[in-house]
Amino acid sequence: MRPASSRGFTLIEMLIVVALVGILTAVAIPSYQEYMRRGARSEAKAGLLQAAQWMERAATVSGVYPTAANTNNANFFPSGLRSVPSNRYAIALPAADSTNVAFVLTATPQNAQTGDKCGTFTLAQNGERNNTGMKSGTTSADCWNR
Repeated sequence: MRPASSRGFTLIEMLIVVALVGILTAVAIPSYQEYMRRGARSEAKAGLLQAAQWMERAATVSGVYPTAANTNNANFFPSGLRSVPSNRYAIALPAADSTNVAFVLTATPQNAQTGDKCGTFTLAQNGERNNTGMKSGTTSADCWNR
């Protein structure tokens, strides 16, 4: 028999608490990681739209869309445009073509974002939004609208 004044936790009580903490952690960590990935996707989409706006302004001034080759020395190229602030996506300008009448910008996942379900975001000159390298069961509409 235990004395009436003893206090503390039993081993069973401690194991129940450890099991509950483990279950909560198993649910919370993936949810948090998906939340962070979704935030980075929003930054990538905003970066693509900013880049497209910049491309349109530059084309209005010069008559042709800029390319990766002719923007390296341009002093009006917005700093930080090629990667979103979190450095989870890299935004690429199009390669030069013969006419420079259209472009397709890409936001490629990098670092912690490489395993993202949406893959690479693309934004065309005509406003067409797509994704490449998506995981099965994911659509471009899901990635661009959420």
